[in-house]
Amino acid sequence: MKLCGSYIITGGNRLEGESYVSGSKNASLPILAATVLNNGITKLYNVPNIHDTKVMIEILRNLGCKVKRVRDKIVVDARGIKKHEIPEELMRKMRSSVILAGALIGRLKKATFSCPGGCDIGARPIDLHLKAFENLGINISKNTGYIHCTCDTIIGEKIHLDFPSVGATENAMLASVLGKGTTVISNAAMEPEIVDLQNFLNKMGAKITGAGTNEITIQGVQKLKDIGYQVMPDRIEAGTLLCAVATTGGNITLKKVNPEHLTPVLEKLKECGCKIQEEKETVILEAPKKLKAVDIKTMPYPGFPTDMQAILVSILCTAKGTSIVTENIFENRYKYTNELKRMGAKITIEGRTAIVKGVRKLTKGVVEAADLRGGAALVLASLTANGKTKVKNIEYILRGYENLDEKLNSLGAKITKEVE
Repeated sequence: MKLCGSYIITGGNRLEGESYVSGSKNASLPILAATVLNNGITKLYNVPNIHDTKVMIEILRNLGCKVKRVRDKIVVDARGIKKHEIPEELMRKMRSSVILAGALIGRLKKATFSCPGGCDIGARPIDLHLKAFENLGINISKNTGYIHCTCDTIIGEKIHLDFPSVGATENAMLASVLGKGTTVISNAAMEPEIVDLQNFLNKMGAKITGAGTNEITIQGVQKLKDIGYQVMPDRIEAGTLLCAVATTGGNITLKKVNPEHLTPVLEKLKECGCKIQEEKETVILEAPKKLKAVDIKTMPYPGFPTDMQAILVSILCTAKGTSIVTENIFENRYKYTNELKRMGAKITIEGRTAIVKGVRKLTKGVVEAADLRGGAALVLASLTANGKTKVKNIEYILRGYENLDEKLNSLGAKITKEVE
């Protein structure tokens, strides 16, 4: 991955004040992919200006779409789309690009793509995606590193996912929207981003029910219509900002957020000793001087999100007591802990379990991000370290956070960006 710079973070500042949450990365990407299904113009609002949405826009343009962006508004004109192949160099930049496969199959009845890239956090095979496609009557062939999907017609069918994969659920939904008959996805992922995709597609004229439960039903329609749609707030960014304030013993009024999406994270922060007040689109957090240790097990939604695991571990490094963290989703998601240990953290990894013994203070150093959430974890750890810490490879962080440094600085942090 191309390196673009570092953060220089001066630790020891108590964060307090008011901030807001940008649009959701994990909702924006499948919704941008879904614009391909509409042979017309789609307007999207609250789309975060991050690396991953830029890559998705680049892919859409490569396929033949006209895309205009003004701040958080994106207009996609998909009338001119003709290509069905996603370029390999763009697939390698972002794993979520595989979601375009379902949309292309739904629109053009064919798609060609290579295995996707993204963060190296463990094996994330797309077998579940391909199995779902096969259930829908799609022919799949593989050669020279490429996957070719073709069909004459999408025929509604029952799809059972062996694991509630978010990506496989989204791809099955996108491929089925313009199909014939009824598709039922059982053991579907229940994440809020799936609900947002359903709401977007239904506003365009799709007939989908059940998102947010483990069974989703898609009744095929002949065509979709032009609409405008506002993307949901980013629950992982919200959790990251709350944890950043919590680890410094500060307080925050966080706006433009859906508290219901944050329940598992808010409950753990309460266990850590934080006082939390939830309002309609606001979360108010007041942290104690010292957080308390907690135990965490990542699970598919509505369990504790794997994307928040590294964030919580980073703030538990200076919590009072010993925390036990179990990662049940990705087997290689503890790579960042080696960097935390360079800052004085006491972390022992045993398989999928991390044992975190809280220390009084972390020390400054030079650390490197190896993935998106692990990179954010290093930023949070640096907020409480003594002196200046350099977090390198922030390209990973920029993949999923919009202006994280600016938002933290507005709360009292001291972060500067160093371009390399």
